[in-house]
Amino acid sequence: MQGFLVRFVVTFFALGFTTAIVPGIELHGEGPLRSGLALGAAALVLGLLNAVVRPILIFFTLPLTIMTLGLSVLVLNGLLLWFTSSVVKGFEVTGFWAALLGTIILSLISGVLNAVVRDKRERTLSRRGH
Repeated sequence: MQGFLVRFVVTFFALGFTTAIVPGIELHGEGPLRSGLALGAAALVLGLLNAVVRPILIFFTLPLTIMTLGLSVLVLNGLLLWFTSSVVKGFEVTGFWAALLGTIILSLISGVLNAVVRDKRERTLSRRGH
């Protein structure tokens, strides 16, 4: 459960940074509370899609992934981000290219945040003697 919560928080902040950086990915809401709720809902939906749907799609597109040296996974992630915007009210991805650029930025930011969280957890565990 703690792992899911950490991944949700990382996705929440990474998606927030992505919406601030990438033109075509926007939050719509009346005030910061509604925008925050839309961001939270988008992070939750995207996390669930990445945990449940993405592995199935990767399995079925494995030959394409091998032929494109993994680039098709990037396109798949972009499509999942784009789909998230169709499910979550207040979170908008205006097109495929915005979704693709958003996926690249989201992956980079998530990678950095996950590395920071992982490093902190490892240091905490080593202090405890585990």
